[in-house]
Amino acid sequence: MRHASPSALDMVEPLLAELRTLPGLTERTRGVFYRKGRAFLHFHEDPAGLFADLRDAEGSDFDRVDVTHGEGREMLLTAVRDRL
Repeated sequence: MRHASPSALDMVEPLLAELRTLPGLTERTRGVFYRKGRAFLHFHEDPAGLFADLRDAEGSDFDRVDVTHGEGREMLLTAVRDRL
């Protein structure tokens, strides 16, 4: 699974815009967010769709969320807010 291309990120630009408004997140490069100087959220794409990797609650690993469709995007936003 490779990091999301600019065209893949274009598909979730409204989600990225929402993430940019959340306090505590820094977008170092498009679609790659850090929290307290540590990787927190980034996106991948493969033939199955577009996925977000979000740092887990313990901070030791990442949880993968399918953000190909709106339902997954809402799930991701909720999880990000909970973990901030």
